[in-house]
Amino acid sequence: MKTDLTDTTASKINKALVKARRAIGTPAVGMVLTLVIVTDEENAYDALKAASDASHEHPSRTLVVVKRVSRSLRDRTRSRLDAEVLVGADAGTGETVVLRLYGEVVDHAQSVVLPLLLPDAPVVVWWPVNAPLDPAQDPLGALAQRRVTDTYTCEKPVEELAARAAAYTPGDTDLSWTRITPWRSMLAAALDQVACEVQGVEVEGEEFNPSCELLAMWLADRLDVPVRRSHSGGPGLTAVRLDTDCGPIALDRADGSLATLSIQGQPERAVALKRRETAELIAEELRRLDPDDTYASALRYGVERLKPADGDGAPAKGEREGILTPIESAAKVPASQATAQAPVKRAAAK
Repeated sequence: MKTDLTDTTASKINKALVKARRAIGTPAVGMVLTLVIVTDEENAYDALKAASDASHEHPSRTLVVVKRVSRSLRDRTRSRLDAEVLVGADAGTGETVVLRLYGEVVDHAQSVVLPLLLPDAPVVVWWPVNAPLDPAQDPLGALAQRRVTDTYTCEKPVEELAARAAAYTPGDTDLSWTRITPWRSMLAAALDQVACEVQGVEVEGEEFNPSCELLAMWLADRLDVPVRRSHSGGPGLTAVRLDTDCGPIALDRADGSLATLSIQGQPERAVALKRRETAELIAEELRRLDPDDTYASALRYGVERLKPADGDGAPAKGEREGILTPIESAAKVPASQATAQAPVKRAAAK
């Protein structure tokens, strides 16, 4: 059931939700969280579709905040709120409210969202594109226990990772990190099968791919070994190779779907490492709402390694050897200057 409201208020939207639930015969609210999606008109459809698919696993009230651009001075000083209320089959297994903000109310979106949050339920805010540099300090981000961004959609993702590390607050996460969960699981399982010491690692993938950078940072942080970042034509991550005192261990995925795990002295094994859609990534993030300490540790480690040491690029005395990456230019950009407003790029599945 769909209800369109023009020049409305949060109170009228709440009444429309109650009326719609009664009309379809489900007056009870059985949702487990509120998902707030902050996006633009271009990416709203893809984000809403991903959230709707994820709602089959996590029934939620989805609030889509679309900040419309006002072209004239008169429109910029006049506030208006339009809404689409979707309940039942049109909204997956939860409820969806699409909020289109015009004029001055664009800068006060939290005042519209706050009355629509489910009482006594967690709040997750997701920015598919154009996330703020400090999500926890954003007025909408301050309402949430979990804040989801995606550095893959940024113009300069490596610089964006540096900014994310500088502004990290427990509860922040990144879909570029979520994309490498299967890789981290397979690499950990491979190392559990052997009693070897890792001496070096190579991570191969697309250039300026934040998932590759995050995986390299995680390996460097956890294994305390040099990690070399090399480039390939993709798609996404293509290989991770570990040099150990028992022989090489390699996880190669050339086609973006099926990978091959090679361990010295064992037969090669085929491993399913399909690149996942955005709906699967969001569903994974909604399974846990506690702070991701592993992500925080990897993120902060990477930023430290990307900084120039002693002015000549050599590690400082007593400092661990870090990621050897060809994108040293990112190291010269302070986090405070990193892509304050990156150009919009349509979000894509990795």
